[in-house]
Amino acid sequence: MLKTLCLLIFSVIIVTANAQVAFKGGQAALYTFLSQKIVYPEYSRQNCISGTIKVSFSLDKNGNVVDAKVADGLGIDLDDEALRVVKLTSGKWIMPVKYSPVTIIVPIRFNADQTTCGIYGPVNPTQAITAYKNRQLLEDEVTNYYKAKYQGKGDTTHEAEITNLKKILGFDDKFISDVLEQANEKFQQGDKEGACRDWTFIRNIGSNQADQMLFKYCK
Repeated sequence: MLKTLCLLIFSVIIVTANAQVAFKGGQAALYTFLSQKIVYPEYSRQNCISGTIKVSFSLDKNGNVVDAKVADGLGIDLDDEALRVVKLTSGKWIMPVKYSPVTIIVPIRFNADQTTCGIYGPVNPTQAITAYKNRQLLEDEVTNYYKAKYQGKGDTTHEAEITNLKKILGFDDKFISDVLEQANEKFQQGDKEGACRDWTFIRNIGSNQADQMLFKYCK
């Protein structure tokens, strides 16, 4: 189950002297909403990476999230997931009649499920974070190759090299199945953008398993 996690939300920080914006139902409701929406990212789950990610954003007059960004993160997939779920709070904020734009900071603590960490063997979180950043360079080689190939511009003489790189990265049927499950869960939450991003990633590592969903929902 991709959603195995412990999620803690500390005090929501509103950077203004007299802001009156609030999440509908209060901070407890915000905690519940984010807890239900978060899908613990696969790399961090497998490598037992925990951490606090601070997301800053503003609200427009209708309570929609704008200018969302990671204010303080780890530079890995936890950042992306924290940012994704904060964007899902759009339209769920109570706005004062006289509203001046404010900056809101939501710190989210991810705690990896220690009962499943042993499945993948002992992991040094610091080394895992460094490995993630290095891994991104290799992933880019794979995705750039297939993007070019789909456009008829790929150098197919590198196909064997890319296939070997995919094996090194673990881009196998199990991995693709996990990403599909993650994408489908996001889609069921109403996050079509996040789901399409995952389905596109699957296509860009040379798999056609998400093509039907891409064609149907991501034109």
